Amino acid sequence: MVMATPQEKQEQQESSPQVMAPDGGWGWVVVGALFVASALVFGLIRSLGIFFVEFVQYFGESAQAVSWITSIGVAVQQLFSPIGTAACNVYGARPVVMIGGFLSGLGFILASQATTLSHLYLTMGLISGIGWALVFTPIIASVMQYFTTRRSLAMGLGFTGIGLASFAFSPLFQYLVEVYAWRGALFILGGLSFNMIACGALIRPIGNPKAVVEAKSSSNQNKCSSLCSRIYECFEISLLSHRGFLTYTLAITFFNAGYFIPYVHLVAHSRNIGFSEYQAAFVISVTGVSDIVGRVVSGWASDLGKMRMPHMLTVWTGLLGIFLLLIPLGVTYSGLLVVSLAYGFCAGAMTPLAFAVVPEIVGMDRMLGALGLLQLLESIGGLLGAPFSGWLKDYTGSYTASFVVAGSFLLLGTLITSTLPHFWSCTRPSPPSPKSSQDASVEEGLLKQPLPCVPDKQCPVDDIPYSDKEWCDGHLTEPVHKEEKNNSVYY
Repeated sequence: MVMATPQEKQEQQESSPQVMAPDGGWGWVVVGALFVASALVFGLIRSLGIFFVEFVQYFGESAQAVSWITSIGVAVQQLFSPIGTAACNVYGARPVVMIGGFLSGLGFILASQATTLSHLYLTMGLISGIGWALVFTPIIASVMQYFTTRRSLAMGLGFTGIGLASFAFSPLFQYLVEVYAWRGALFILGGLSFNMIACGALIRPIGNPKAVVEAKSSSNQNKCSSLCSRIYECFEISLLSHRGFLTYTLAITFFNAGYFIPYVHLVAHSRNIGFSEYQAAFVISVTGVSDIVGRVVSGWASDLGKMRMPHMLTVWTGLLGIFLLLIPLGVTYSGLLVVSLAYGFCAGAMTPLAFAVVPEIVGMDRMLGALGLLQLLESIGGLLGAPFSGWLKDYTGSYTASFVVAGSFLLLGTLITSTLPHFWSCTRPSPPSPKSSQDASVEEGLLKQPLPCVPDKQCPVDDIPYSDKEWCDGHLTEPVHKEEKNNSVYY
């Protein structure tokens, strides 16, 4: 037997298909990293409402102006997600997540020295937002690569960090603000965010980054075309012509516009209707507890396979929109807690499904790029949702209209989700076949074109001479001359 050289082994490894997901093993460690990272990204974002009141009082600005801090951070996180996923395709997830953890902590440390609201836009909004973009989507994709049959459960367990952080961070941040003022509290948050560097170090890649394989296959091509092809592949630009992806992106954009409004304004709403600071913070904590339960229940129920994930997603988003409409009716503290419990459960239940549905729409091979583009396009909702809610409060004097609009956004997104291809089918469609750079519609068009080598008119078999029969059987003994027009054969 001939032994393969090390160079041949490396080439075979780089050109081999993606390694099958182990559905466990080290993947549970990556789920733990997602747990911590999600807590320090969106768990932290949810609890920034504690600082909302402090910023309004300290800078003397309107609710709309202060709302831009969180909105810019969320929008930048989603806007730069394609860059994070493209960097993962080139360098792998580990270094990208570690750099993102450093930037997110740096943004909060610099924000602790802010003297104007614009400084907070640049630090908490821009710098930390870029860090969140380099952390959140790559680590989600890493978990998805480790799991197939238990993917929803793994995502639900990883995302419980958001709910636990919502429960713990709100009273913790209120305590830090009272003891160290908002500047000292932000400085401590920067130190906490540096823990995401360790989360990135725990990621073990499965297979080679996508761009490594693409660079090998295009090594003999023109440099300019090769560069354009690599950019096209890393960012998965072909998805912009994918009907299912665009429909789902529009739905997620409306979800995103209404999803974060309660976490920005629920504390302020609670204090506005007469509850104390700690009572208002406890509302967010209660929401966080039910959020944890909702994520685990949703992941477990989805993996049972009794209902398709898009159908289950519309159930949770529809209920979430209804409970958002009911928040202004909670005028008593017990009533507000009950509605917040229901809201938190549905908000937690929809989150793992919102990401787990993506591979079913675009296929696993384009999942990483799809997550980046999805968050890029949905950033419009995250950018405009909370400021629009703040403007409604300034205009009406209460947060009632803000929560009504938030619920309407969720219900509209639910209706758009129901227009996905194959949505009304009770059986799950076959997974999309792997594609390198062409969209499904383009490939289908190519497949429908007639093959140029197939003739429109063929000769009967009986009219073919014996020598030509041997040619068809692969045993040609005599050459077929072009001059024999009567015995010509179509190849």
